[in-house]
Amino acid sequence: MSYANAQLNVKDSMVSAPLLGLSYAHQFPGGDMVNRYASNSNVGINFMFKTKQNWFWSADLNYLFGRTIKDATILDNLKTSNGQIININGLYADVRVSERGYFTSAKVGRIFPWLSPNKNCGFVFAVGPGFLQHKIRYDDIGNTTPQLSKEYRKGYDRLTNGLAVTAFLGYLFLDNRYFINFFAGVEFIQAWTQNRRGYNFDTMQYDTAKRIDQLTGCKVGIIIPLYKKVPNEFYTY
Repeated sequence: MSYANAQLNVKDSMVSAPLLGLSYAHQFPGGDMVNRYASNSNVGINFMFKTKQNWFWSADLNYLFGRTIKDATILDNLKTSNGQIININGLYADVRVSERGYFTSAKVGRIFPWLSPNKNCGFVFAVGPGFLQHKIRYDDIGNTTPQLSKEYRKGYDRLTNGLAVTAFLGYLFLDNRYFINFFAGVEFIQAWTQNRRGYNFDTMQYDTAKRIDQLTGCKVGIIIPLYKKVPNEFYTY
């Protein structure tokens, strides 16, 4: 005897399945973050498990990066009167400044099958706890500036992190034929953070202030359903 396998019938029945996602978001800062950064990009990986009742839980890890730092005064104590930093060779240093960070979260949510091709997809809402970290990155091209060596730059990078909450509202599409699967929506993050370096070299002060950091962005992603095989025919011989 033997079985012939087929994928789950997504079109006509509600199914449970793990879903793997890859995402991109463009985010805008709020709260205390708005004074330090402009908008940033966010790329992430997400794992979701959907139940037959259209509840789901998910976990994700996201890498944050941006080009614009609003506070241009942080390195002023290292600059000459013409606004340049001198490197070890007596030349102008090439120091590039950017935003870096990450965000991770775990969410619980529900799928509402409205305006959808099947009962397994539709509008989604999810909430959950998370953790946000961000800092200012300094790239010393050529590594010729001892004032910004690996240890010294910690006094200028404003490494900040803390616990967060997040909410996502959007739409999840699972194709009947498994070809096109995606999600899109708006994500909001609020984190209660603090400078983890403690002492800032530029201000020559300890920084223990409590912060509220926020990010709001449009997030889109592709989904790879990991449907299990099910037997649809049974032979005896």
